[in-house]
Amino acid sequence: MAQVTVGENEGIESALRRFKRAVSRAGIFPDMKKHRHFETPIEKRKRKAIARHKQIRRFYRNRKKQF
Repeated sequence: MAQVTVGENEGIESALRRFKRAVSRAGIFPDMKKHRHFETPIEKRKRKAIARHKQIRRFYRNRKKQF
């Protein structure tokens, strides 16, 4: 949970900016997007397989650049 304490002479804009930064560092946005809709086990497997395939493609593409 992201928390920000507002100082005595601090404006609300700067506190809000610090809060947004803390939320993004905590990784709350990707988690929120992931839980926005229910995902069936089949959809989850499909999503993970696609991510694995992309990761493998990226690995081999970067490997070619090294040589």
